[in-house]
Amino acid sequence: MQHDPALAKHVLLGLSAAQKALSSAWFYDDEGSRLFQRIMALPEYYLTRVEHQLLRDRADELARWIDPQRKPLDLIDLGSGDGEKTLSLCRSLHDRDVDCVYRPMDVSQHALAALSQRFEQHLPRLALEPLLGDYFEHWPLVRSERRQVAMLLGSNLGNLDEPRAVALLRSLHARLREGDMLLLGLDLAKDPRTVLAAYNDKQGVTAAFNLNLLRRLNRELGMDFDLARFSHYASYCPLEHVARSFLVSETEQAVSSRVLERTFTFNAGEAIYTEQSQKYTPEMIRELAAASGFALNSLITDDRRWYALAVLHWVA
Repeated sequence: MQHDPALAKHVLLGLSAAQKALSSAWFYDDEGSRLFQRIMALPEYYLTRVEHQLLRDRADELARWIDPQRKPLDLIDLGSGDGEKTLSLCRSLHDRDVDCVYRPMDVSQHALAALSQRFEQHLPRLALEPLLGDYFEHWPLVRSERRQVAMLLGSNLGNLDEPRAVALLRSLHARLREGDMLLLGLDLAKDPRTVLAAYNDKQGVTAAFNLNLLRRLNRELGMDFDLARFSHYASYCPLEHVARSFLVSETEQAVSSRVLERTFTFNAGEAIYTEQSQKYTPEMIRELAAASGFALNSLITDDRRWYALAVLHWVA
C-alpha cells in the first residue's frame, strides 16, 4: 500500500521527540470516522448534541447576527461534514430572502456527497457550491460585492494550543475582509467530571477511537504496534481548562516501521500524547478574538452554558 509522505514525516518526528506525540488529525481513517460517529451518539459526549441544538434553536438569531441588512453573502463552512448541523441556519437565511451562496468545504468526498443530497432534499433552491479539499489551499473566490461569513464549528479550534489557535484565526482573518464575520463553535469550561466523562466513556468507544490510530499506522506505515500493550488514558486540568488524551505503553517495548526503517522504544508507562481539547471561558474567547484581529459581537450559549457559538466581526 502506498503511504502518505505527510503521515510518515509526522510519525517520524512525533515518535522521535522527547515527549512522543501524534496529532489527532490522523484519527480519521474509515474506521476512525465510524468510531467518531459512535462517540457523537454517546450520552457522555455532549459537544455535538449541544452544538446541533444551538444551531437549530437559535438559527433565526444567528441569521440576524450574520446578515442584519440582508446583503449578498457567501457562507463558507470550514470542515462542513454532511451538513446536518448547518441546515437550519441555511434555511433561516433562505427564509429571510438573503442572497446566500452556501460553500461547504471538506476533505471527505463522502461527506460532501451526503451534504449535497441532504440540501437537495430539504433546501433545493439554496445556491450550493461544495468544495473538496483543505480550505487554506482552496479558499473560494468571492466577488467584491459579496460578504463572507466563515464558520469553524465542532469545537475544532480547541484541538490547538493557544499559539496555534491564534495562528489559525489570523490565517482566516487574512482571507476575510472588512464587514466579514467568523462563526466559531467552542466548548465552554464546566464541571471537570462532565468534561472528563466525554473523553473517557464507560463503553470504551473513545478508547477504541484512540487506539485505532495505532492500527492505522500498522497498516499504512508497516508498523508493528501491539494494541493490547497500549491503553487509552484521558485527563482534564481545571486550571488550564484542557482535556488531554494519551496512549500509554503497558510494558517496556520496541515498535518498528518498515516504511520509516526505524525502531522506536517505549518505557513501561510512557505515553504518546494524541489529543487536546481546550475549553474556554468568555474572557478567553474575547482575548483570543482580539489577538487574531476579530471582535466578539455575540456569545450564544445553551441554558447550562456548556457550549457557545461565538460571532466574531472582522476588524482591521
